[in-house]
Amino acid sequence: MSTSSMEKHLFNLKFAVKELERNSKKCDKEEKKEKAKAKKAIQNGNMDVARIHAENAIRQKNQAVNYLRMSARVDAVSSRVQSALTTRKVTGSMAGVVKAMDAAMKGMNLEKISSLMEKTWDVQSSVMEGTMSDTVTTSVPQGDVDNLLQQVADEAGLELNMELPSGVQSQTIGASTTQVSQEQDELTQRLARLRQAE
Repeated sequence: MSTSSMEKHLFNLKFAVKELERNSKKCDKEEKKEKAKAKKAIQNGNMDVARIHAENAIRQKNQAVNYLRMSARVDAVSSRVQSALTTRKVTGSMAGVVKAMDAAMKGMNLEKISSLMEKTWDVQSSVMEGTMSDTVTTSVPQGDVDNLLQQVADEAGLELNMELPSGVQSQTIGASTTQVSQEQDELTQRLARLRQAE
């Protein structure tokens, strides 16, 4: 699939997210209208009509939640497509750097090799930062969600009855950072040996 085609799909996904959010808000408004009609019917003593409006309000509420859920799923897919596009661009840059390094290695121009390696480190750090930000944005810890729900409930003066999982495990990034620094040390040592060999 070409990059322009992926960008077109990404645009369509983002548009779908907005449309689903809009439909959810529309259902919320309809739910409020139905509740008001139900209240008015109760005040007039017409329980059958009130029941119909209450059913409509519940249906609209469920539909609004379904739209929001679908919007969140489509948004997650959109984020993955965005990540794939970024990865494809970085991969293209890396391929260019590798070709240039290959040409420099054939000529054994150490200054050129050194400058290309600096570019490679820049690309690697941008890939690492991109991966880290994708990880942070695509996986929302359940504990954060529960804390936010509790905060919203506290602000509204409501009691939130939900069981929180005990001992939420946090993921550490230290292991991957150590591996990257070890790879960099190995490459630096190889470069030093190349310089000594000349």
